[in-house]
Amino acid sequence: MTAKGTSTKDSTHKPGSLVSGRATLTATRSFASRFNSGLSDDFYRETFSGLTVSSIGMGTYLGECDDTEDQRYVDVIGSGISSGLNLVDTAVNYRCQRSERSVGRALRKAFESESASRSEVVVCTKGGYIPLEGQPPESRDKYTAYLAAEYFDHGVMTPADVIAGGHCLTPRFLSNQIDRSRANLGVTCIDIYYIHNPEQQLGILSRSVFLDVMRNAFVELEAQVKAGKVGTYGCATWNGFRVFPANRNYLSLSELVSAAVDAGGPDHHFRTIQLPVNLAMTEAVRLPNQHNGVNNVSLLDIATKSDISVIASASLMQSQLTRDLPPAARTLFPGFETDAQRAIAFVRSLPVASALVGMRTLAHLDENVGAVRSAASAPVIRS
Repeated sequence: MTAKGTSTKDSTHKPGSLVSGRATLTATRSFASRFNSGLSDDFYRETFSGLTVSSIGMGTYLGECDDTEDQRYVDVIGSGISSGLNLVDTAVNYRCQRSERSVGRALRKAFESESASRSEVVVCTKGGYIPLEGQPPESRDKYTAYLAAEYFDHGVMTPADVIAGGHCLTPRFLSNQIDRSRANLGVTCIDIYYIHNPEQQLGILSRSVFLDVMRNAFVELEAQVKAGKVGTYGCATWNGFRVFPANRNYLSLSELVSAAVDAGGPDHHFRTIQLPVNLAMTEAVRLPNQHNGVNNVSLLDIATKSDISVIASASLMQSQLTRDLPPAARTLFPGFETDAQRAIAFVRSLPVASALVGMRTLAHLDENVGAVRSAASAPVIRS
């Protein structure tokens, strides 16, 4: 079924109205089986946590902070779920919390129409950046007043906890943000919760202090898992996994896994990372910037061997890869009709669980799903 839209009123849900449950191994497999016949054989992929996800996920980063954009996302996400896409990615700070709330409206409509059940859809969001409310503030003074009224006055965080003017990873702040995201999304449990761009902290903190911050954050996230508010967790990054160790913002996956083991033991729930992977940003597959204890290897290599699933963000590099690709791309990816489909095919050819694509119109959705109806021609690239 295709979502036909709902009211554009704010959809923040009261705690009593949250949809219970979470994505499950059995239900996500069942979802995949309903759509397998119309899509490529490798379209659905199993994550290391056992969930089966569509290898194209729906992203919600771009767009204006207005009701019209909200409705576009509600419509497209609903239609995406009805087309076989079961991974939705957002963040509490995207579009001043409007993206999360739009996802929440779309999910509620999908569940009510029975185009999918809660246990079939993998809901992902992020926390770390201080989210605004509906619209950006008009001035720095109003932003400061907002921080005080929303966070400082309630003891959620202190001014000293804020890094670079808008980033915080203290346990109390993360707990607050998880509850805020659950309310925005209208669900009791977030399936994958990412710490958002943790490398932001490395601009200020020493590496040893940063690792302490991450360890404390992971302790909090393990507690959130135990409380049933989070399924698994990870890190969603922009630069951290794409640079060499000499770079101040470098992230070592081995160090992060070690911090997760300290926080949660060998059965920790750090199971997913997210970073840009696309035709123009290939560091994850070609750059030997991670150390596995013996050799320098690529991010995709060490993640796979560490049982960490990789979600590729910016698959179309914010629409820059939807046109004017070099002629060689047509040779490498025959059988596709558009450059957007070829760019998606490249990401899907890698050992990633899902390629996130921002979808703001039904036409974009149709084009992107077309990439997997003809994906049998895509070569498979290994890290």
